[in-house]
Amino acid sequence: MSLLLHFSDTHFGTEQPPVVAALVELATARQPGALVFSGDITQRAREAEFAAARRFCDQLGERPMLVLPGNHDIPLWNLAARFLDPYAGFSRSFETGLEPVVETAELLLVGVNTTRRWLHKDGAVSQAQIDRVAGRLSAAKPGQLRIVVTHQPSEVSRPKDLHDRLRGGERALQAWSRAGADLVLGGHIHLPYVIDLHARALATPRRTWCVQAGTALSDRVRHGTRNSVNLIHWDPTAAPRACSVERCDYDPATGRFETASRSALALD
Repeated sequence: MSLLLHFSDTHFGTEQPPVVAALVELATARQPGALVFSGDITQRAREAEFAAARRFCDQLGERPMLVLPGNHDIPLWNLAARFLDPYAGFSRSFETGLEPVVETAELLLVGVNTTRRWLHKDGAVSQAQIDRVAGRLSAAKPGQLRIVVTHQPSEVSRPKDLHDRLRGGERALQAWSRAGADLVLGGHIHLPYVIDLHARALATPRRTWCVQAGTALSDRVRHGTRNSVNLIHWDPTAAPRACSVERCDYDPATGRFETASRSALALD
């Protein structure tokens, strides 16, 4: 049985210390086997913000972690740094590369860098990235839950958020689903949701799910939500094949992350 902790959009520089402590407590109590950090680590890509994020991650324990940059992790006002070395701060704090792959006996996590130095907020995925990820998914081992991670959402739950959707996202979803993707994780819009991509009008070839995380730690909560993270439960021996997503929201009354919802996801 594997447990994956997915969190996003911490925006260090706007983090709330009680929420930081509560997320460390959750990780200590639940002991996930792996971590996914899907971008917007910092608010303004400052050295002190990256250092705070690194200290936070170190408190989560030594376990496999996939971490991606978000659009906020590229300098905004320092145009020279933005265009000449946009990922310098990220790379100093997280030495995993911009498109890491994390693999355990039961999980395959494939990261995609969807940020672009010439885009302020939007993200994009290229054909080369789509093909690379599809090839890696096709080589997954039996028993692995196959997960792709982006920063910007591959699909949105509300028409008003279409402008925030990953450019090239639909083409990517179709290809990654065909190659065996079970889940596509993301963040960016601070709105947690789960979408069955196979049940849409533009259905994916197989059961693939979009799973989005809210903001884990920042005071920049939106859409009437709270700070939240996802716990993804996976049992490779279960039949029929399925996993579940447990969303945990921060409760100011208790000072803890508490279970807010559970979603059972049927898989092919």
